[in-house]
Amino acid sequence: MIVVFRWLLRIFTGMVVLALGAALIGYYFLSRSLPDYDESFRLDGIEGPVEIVRNDANVPHIFGKSDRDVFFALGFAHAQDRLWQMVTLRRTAQGRLSEVFGERTLKIDELMRRYDLYNLAQQSVEAQDAETLDALDAYSRGVNAWIEQVNAEARGRGAPEFFLFSNEIAVWRPADSIALVKLMALQLSTHLQSEVLRARVSLLLPDARVADILADAPGGGVTALPDYASLVPGPLPALRRAALAEDPLSPFHPKARGGASNAWAAVPGRSAAGGSLLANDPHLAFAAPTTFYLARLQLSTGGVIGATLPGVPAVLLGRSNRLGWGLTSAYMDDQDIHIEEVNPDNREEYRTPDGWKRFETRRSIITVKDGQPLTVTLRWTDNGPVLPGSHYDLAAVTPPGHVASLSWTALSAADTSISAAMRLMRAQDIAQAIEAGRLFVAPAQNLMLADLSGIALQTVGAMPRRDPAHQSQGRMPTPGWLAENRWQGVFPYDDNLRVVNPESGILGNTNNKTLDRPFPRHVSHDWGDTQRIQRWLALMKTREVHTRESFIEAQLDTVSPTARNLLPLVAADLWFTGEAAPEGTPERLRQRALTILAEWNGEMNEHLPEPLIYMAWVRALQDRLIRDELGPLADDFAHVQPDFIERVYRDTNGAAVWCDIIQSAAIETCTDIARMALDDALIDLTESRGANIESWRWGDAHQATHDHQTLGRAAVLRYFVNIRQSTSGGDQTLMRGLTRGSGAEPYENVAGAVYRGVYDFADPDSSVFITSTGQSGHPLSRFYDNLGELWRRGEYIPMSLDPALARAAAVGITRLEPR
Repeated sequence: MIVVFRWLLRIFTGMVVLALGAALIGYYFLSRSLPDYDESFRLDGIEGPVEIVRNDANVPHIFGKSDRDVFFALGFAHAQDRLWQMVTLRRTAQGRLSEVFGERTLKIDELMRRYDLYNLAQQSVEAQDAETLDALDAYSRGVNAWIEQVNAEARGRGAPEFFLFSNEIAVWRPADSIALVKLMALQLSTHLQSEVLRARVSLLLPDARVADILADAPGGGVTALPDYASLVPGPLPALRRAALAEDPLSPFHPKARGGASNAWAAVPGRSAAGGSLLANDPHLAFAAPTTFYLARLQLSTGGVIGATLPGVPAVLLGRSNRLGWGLTSAYMDDQDIHIEEVNPDNREEYRTPDGWKRFETRRSIITVKDGQPLTVTLRWTDNGPVLPGSHYDLAAVTPPGHVASLSWTALSAADTSISAAMRLMRAQDIAQAIEAGRLFVAPAQNLMLADLSGIALQTVGAMPRRDPAHQSQGRMPTPGWLAENRWQGVFPYDDNLRVVNPESGILGNTNNKTLDRPFPRHVSHDWGDTQRIQRWLALMKTREVHTRESFIEAQLDTVSPTARNLLPLVAADLWFTGEAAPEGTPERLRQRALTILAEWNGEMNEHLPEPLIYMAWVRALQDRLIRDELGPLADDFAHVQPDFIERVYRDTNGAAVWCDIIQSAAIETCTDIARMALDDALIDLTESRGANIESWRWGDAHQATHDHQTLGRAAVLRYFVNIRQSTSGGDQTLMRGLTRGSGAEPYENVAGAVYRGVYDFADPDSSVFITSTGQSGHPLSRFYDNLGELWRRGEYIPMSLDPALARAAAVGITRLEPR
């Protein structure tokens, strides 16, 4: 027995030694791709010496003798820290993910090929101005210089992921940077999904009830629209859902994650320190690494610092010493779906106002790792590319003998958006910044500006010109062969919203409705916010003058105006009614929950149980209200629609009819539905969180999911590469924390402020900023998540253009010299 024990001990010890040895060897090879920030290089492609000074947060401050050399060094720094992210984004835009990930991403690639974004980006290169072309070329050379260093000196293949997936890295080209801007436009565009959803709802409900569940934003009505069935020839097929699976690599997000943001600004007269103020925080899907990369560039026009997109040579959000700029999604209706009739006698033709016309057709081969290649036939009409019915639920709104095509401003072969970004970065005042926006095509954005003397808000991006007789005003798919449904170009840039130095002295946007103009100059019927703007207005009105700190306080505000508004309506006849129920009964649990909520101020604090009870209640309430009318389509309303619930409980235009359950003989009141929904929510929470309501915590359910896009689902690796954090906020708070809305963990925080910046032009170097994870995309780097905990706590780091401050606490200085 002793001999057996000794041999088992020896075997166990040997296995432990082998495992440790394998781990050390693996760590050695993986860590080889960690860049040494204190290294010098002699390189082709630069004209003079360049320094990349990385401060203590690993933010590169780049100094060179020419702008070309500065952009070269930015490409070099991006590639050092985010090479895998850049290569993956490029493959996404190209529709070539399946070459690396196999059949998992085949549907993504197929749809990307149909959009043809990369080909359009290649054509757009020639449309850029000379300065932008110069910057794109220099930046590409910088990226390629680092790739050459990786290949020549065995630097761990450039990133750990290249050991697990393909390590072939094509050279970076100017078109790649333009393609990433187009990819961002795709991620921020939601009107296609809105059109399909409205069409499907209109097939089930009368007009008045469609107006309840898909309500117009306050501030002006819309004339009645025809129902979808009257627009297209029927019959429509039953829905056979085959939509894209939710994949971290997919750029096709659910409508609710289509992008949101906050930005506000104050003139010097409304600032306590006497300088203009600007705050900006774009809300995007969380990931590790995060979307943005902080950098400072010393250009011939002056220093600029802020958020860059790895792969793009521009500070997209940030400031100089004279100008600050931020962006919010404008929600401009820049997409239209057209139903195209296919010639029954010749499937290669479609109907136009002038008769039959051949599709523009091209074949494209998608290479699939460990699988057979797929040949896709790409078809385009005058209105845009033909999209398959298997995506976006288009099959449910496309009659037999027809196909769906898409008009979209981003489908431009002369897209100068990146030139606009480059000019904005060099602008010296508001007037120059507004002029720079003239070149912006897509995605449409609200450009918030502040210079030394004033503030402005300018909507940038091409606004489609529709015929006043358009059948659906762009709100539902329409027959593409009717001339009145086709686009007639775009409106002049000067038709876009522009507000300079308003009387109030303060400007703000939370993706709310910005103007009330009649169709077709309306900008949009669907806006991204009706709730956060109310809280922002309340906070701005509490002070005559504002400070950097008051703007930060607004960015971090977690009070839900929706909860404050809905709870008194929904619970009006439930609070303080009846005798105390016996302990252990559902009635007693309901009374405890109502007592807790009665004393709550609506703050979505991570340490409280009230936000969790509230969110579970209104989710269950909305589902009970709509499930019997919409059936499976109710799943498309995964997030609470506050305007809808308010209309129901105020009985606006008879909306209280939603409370009656159609299938039951009794007539249920809205109070009945509220009570039943609360019981549903409490049963669900008790099963998952335990019976002690007071021990429930919103932050336990509302974990921010900064997941690695490629390794985040791996069995063991996910514990090392994913970043999870307890967070405050919610769907409608200024500090937005968008819930997942569905699945086993519906309250997980999946999107929010991936960047926050606050700029004070009374003392520009007191400006602050933060991102949601860290600068590096390398999981073994200490800068992979170094900013994440600060971000979670609502803290910031300084945003100085002073070279001495950057050098004083530098973690390294990379020196580039001409070979």
